[in-house]
Amino acid sequence: VPKKCQKAREHFGTVRTQMESLKTKFPADQYYRFHEHWRFVLQRLVFLAAFVVYLESEMLVTREAVAEILGIEADRERGFHLDIEDYLSGVLTLASELARLAVNSVTAGDYSRPLRISTFINELDSGFRLLNLKNDSLRKRYDGLKYDVKKIEEVVYDLSIRGLNKEAAGGVGGEK
Repeated sequence: VPKKCQKAREHFGTVRTQMESLKTKFPADQYYRFHEHWRFVLQRLVFLAAFVVYLESEMLVTREAVAEILGIEADRERGFHLDIEDYLSGVLTLASELARLAVNSVTAGDYSRPLRISTFINELDSGFRLLNLKNDSLRKRYDGLKYDVKKIEEVVYDLSIRGLNKEAAGGVGGEK
């Protein structure tokens, strides 16, 4: 995994070059006029950056860190920036991919990863619940998060039923 993450980080150099080029294609004060042209790609890039950071540290990447990885600004006033909704959409895509990773980890015999993913996704869900989202695409994406939470809970439950979560947690009371 560390080698794959390093390779992915190398590709972000190309992304930064492309972003620098994109910044020159339109006036800085007309960001939102053209935003729909790159919105989906930017959300996907946020997901990729968040996934790499998660695989490296099992932590959520900040919006500022993603902006730095992509070579763009975090603040709206500074020109071409990472819009908060694009960041949140990318993070929600991360949640869906982590649900898939939880299932695939069990298949590969890694019984501890789904437990860690479950903790992470539950914290993420708690954070999103604090937001007052409008009835738009971000809200619909957030509604999908509850299905990701459910999918991961089912994986953790199955591990528990089979007694495999004790191995993953290192045993209870010294047991393995």
